[in-house]
Amino acid sequence: MSPASTGASTLVGAAPAVPVVDSRMAPGGPGYRRMSFALFLAGVATFALLYSTQALLPLISGEFGVAASEASWTVAAATGGLALFVLPMSALSERYGRRTVMTGSLAVAVTVGLLVPLAPNLTALVVLRAVQGAALAGLPASATAYLAEEVRPKALVTAIGLFVAGNSVGGMSGRVITGWVAQEWGWRVALGVIGVIAVACAVAFRLLIPAPRHFKPGSLRPRVLARTVRDHLGNPLLCRLYAIGALFMTVFGGVYTVIGYRLTEAPFSLPQGIIGSIFLVYLVGTVSASTAGRLVGRLGRRGALYGAGATTAAGLLLSLAGSLPLVLLGLVLITGGFFAGHAVASSAVSKTATQGRAQASALYQSAYYIGSSAGSTVGAVAFHAGGWGGTVGVGLLAVLGVVTITVFGTRAARVARRKLATAA
Repeated sequence: MSPASTGASTLVGAAPAVPVVDSRMAPGGPGYRRMSFALFLAGVATFALLYSTQALLPLISGEFGVAASEASWTVAAATGGLALFVLPMSALSERYGRRTVMTGSLAVAVTVGLLVPLAPNLTALVVLRAVQGAALAGLPASATAYLAEEVRPKALVTAIGLFVAGNSVGGMSGRVITGWVAQEWGWRVALGVIGVIAVACAVAFRLLIPAPRHFKPGSLRPRVLARTVRDHLGNPLLCRLYAIGALFMTVFGGVYTVIGYRLTEAPFSLPQGIIGSIFLVYLVGTVSASTAGRLVGRLGRRGALYGAGATTAAGLLLSLAGSLPLVLLGLVLITGGFFAGHAVASSAVSKTATQGRAQASALYQSAYYIGSSAGSTVGAVAFHAGGWGGTVGVGLLAVLGVVTITVFGTRAARVARRKLATAA
């Protein structure tokens, strides 16, 4: 029988086709659980340090005799330092590796964290916090770039969601712990405790994080970096995602910077420990961030963003009530909406950027933390001028911006599909 009739190859000795195996990590595969837990701990350390003074602002105001708008700079300086340095640090990660830069960032940040409680005045405290934020800048962009390179695309949203969930746990535990410790021993001891916890997380991260297998060193030449940044800023989808991240964080930064002041006043008049415990609502963010992948699978990216924006707006309106249970429910909705929106937008950046992922993520993180600094400062000023209603007004304007940008993106996508259909 001829080779044609049997289906056999006419080439003698031809090697059989070898299926291409994706060696990147996936849920259930080797290294995935260690990687997820390591980055979860890195997220815990990052947010615990970054926002360590937020729940303590009334106490800091009292010790140094300053208003909320001045004390809020201890938060804004840290997030502003991160926003300014995240792009240069991402360039270092392109050259020297994601794991190396993340390790170095955590090492410097936790060292400064042990010095922060010793600040003799508000100026020194703000300066140390700015240095701490700059040190932490190497972590967020490097982490998302590491995941984009080492995790399979279908598992990327879930993996980034787990990292963001670590952020929420860090933010929650930092505020709850500082609240109760400060009530007994003062805000300086509270910050020292957070510093020690962050050291433990940093050590565990370095021991657990798998060595990168798919990293390819890039160039540190300024011209190459500038071209990469220019290309990203010229991508309309990436720019929309950057703006969405900044606006979501404006809401979150404003609300959580001011909420402590509101709850110490009448009609609530809560003690510091109870105010710290309010931040347990961050657990909602842990859940919403880790399930963002399923939300996108069900509603699509833009549908998930609409849902996150609507949830956040509903929470802002509920928080205007004079009833503590309704205020808490409002915080739950704000937190859930924010973390879902952040996880969706940040993972979309990693998927959209096909090259220079660290720079793409860095630009997102820069916009995100600029939003945090703006929210902390503007939210505090609005609270001083118009009470809690002023802070809520700032948040609602930011949510309106998210919805407007998402609507514009939806229409742009429809126009692009029509053009493709016409061309076909």
